[in-house]
Amino acid sequence: MTTNISLSRRVQRVRLSPNAAASARASALAAQGRDIISLTTGEPDFDTPEPIKQAAIAALARGETKYTPTAGTAQLRRAIAAKYRHENGLEYTPQQIIASNGGKQVIYNALAATLDAGDEVIVPAPYWPSFPDIVRVNDGTPVIVPVGQEQGFKLTPEVLEAVITQRTRWLVLNTPGNPSGAVYSQAELAALAAVLRRHPQVLVLLDELYEHIWFTPEAPAHWLAVAPDLKERTLLVNGVSKTYAMTGWRIGWGAGPQELITAMAVIQSQASSGPNSVGQAAAAAALESADQSFVRTARSAYARRARLVTEAINAVPGLRLLPPEGSFFAFVHCGALIGHLRPDGRVIASEGELVEWLLEAEGVAAVDGASYGLSPYLRISTATSDEVLADATARIARAIAALRSPASASAALAETETAG
Repeated sequence: MTTNISLSRRVQRVRLSPNAAASARASALAAQGRDIISLTTGEPDFDTPEPIKQAAIAALARGETKYTPTAGTAQLRRAIAAKYRHENGLEYTPQQIIASNGGKQVIYNALAATLDAGDEVIVPAPYWPSFPDIVRVNDGTPVIVPVGQEQGFKLTPEVLEAVITQRTRWLVLNTPGNPSGAVYSQAELAALAAVLRRHPQVLVLLDELYEHIWFTPEAPAHWLAVAPDLKERTLLVNGVSKTYAMTGWRIGWGAGPQELITAMAVIQSQASSGPNSVGQAAAAAALESADQSFVRTARSAYARRARLVTEAINAVPGLRLLPPEGSFFAFVHCGALIGHLRPDGRVIASEGELVEWLLEAEGVAAVDGASYGLSPYLRISTATSDEVLADATARIARAIAALRSPASASAALAETETAG
C-alpha cells in the first residue's frame, strides 16, 4: 500500500543546498575508493581551539544541559554585545541580539518575520545559494542582480538604484563575500548608503560571517561605521563557525533593531526554541577570551592559501581568478573553456560539465557557478592545507590541458582529411 503525500508549493520552490549535494557526491565517490579531493564545502580545516572546547566541558560539568532562553543565554548575548562594543564601536543591548542555530537560522527568522507574498529582496549574484531560497520559502521574490568579475563582484550604486521598487524590503550585502572573496571599500559602502537613504522602506541584511577572514592591507571598514544612521534599518548576521572553526557547534547570531529581534524570537520560539546550551557556553568563551591569536593565525593561513591558489589557477590557460580579498573561496571564471572538447569528443557545453570533467578526469570536486547565480564560473574552497591545494590545482591544470579547443579540433580534422 502506498501513500501519496501532497507537498506544499513552498517546498517545491526550493532545492537542496548545492554545496551539500556536491559534498555528498564527493564523499560517496571517496567511499567507493576513488581518489577524491573535495573543494566543495566552506569549512575551516582547523580544529576548534582547545580553550573553547574546555569551556564546553566545564559547562557540562556545571550541569548546563537544560533548555535555554529562546533568544539565547544572557551570557552569550552579553558577550556578543561586548564584541560589537570593543571591536566595532557599536552599542547593542542584549535585547537587540538573538542567538540561533547557526547564521542560516538567523536569516530565515528575519525573512519569515518581515516578508509577505510578493515582497522583494535584492540579492547580488554571485550569492550564497541559501539567500534566494530562504526568500522563496518565505513567499518573497528574490531580485537577482548579476555583478561579475568586471565589477569586482560588487554591487554598484547605479545598479542598486535601478532595481529598488516599492516592494523592496531587503538588500542583502555579504562582505567579505562567499563565493567571490570580494570586500567592499569604505567608499563603495558609502555610495550604497547614499542610495538607501532615498528608500527608507529597504532594510539591510549584512552577512559578515567572514568578518575576520580578510587579506586587505587593513581591516575592512564596517558598514555601520560608514553609515551609522542606517543602524535601525540593519540586521548584522554573524557567528563563530568560520572565525573560530566551530561549524559543528551551530551557533550564529543577529543584532539589530529591537522590534525586529523580538519578532525573530517569536519565529524561533515556534521553529526550534533556543540554541543548545553547551554550544552557547563555548561561543561565549570564544568571544570573551583575551587571547585571539587563533583568529590571526588562521587568517594568515587563509591569506597564504588564497595567494597559492590565485597563482596556480591564473597559470592555467582558460581560467581567470580575481585574487580574493577575504573568505576562503576562489570563484574562477572559466568561460574560455566552454565549447572545448574532452578526449572522448564530448563538448564541454557549460561550467557544470566542466566541473563534471574535473571530477571524472582528476578527482577534484568543485561547485558550478550557476549554483551561485552567475555563469560561467566555478567555486573551489581554499579551506584546506597548502599541500592539498597544490595537488588539487595541479590536477585541475592536467584536466584542462587534456581538453581541445574547437579550433584545434577542426584543424586536426582538416589535416586528417587532407592526408587521407
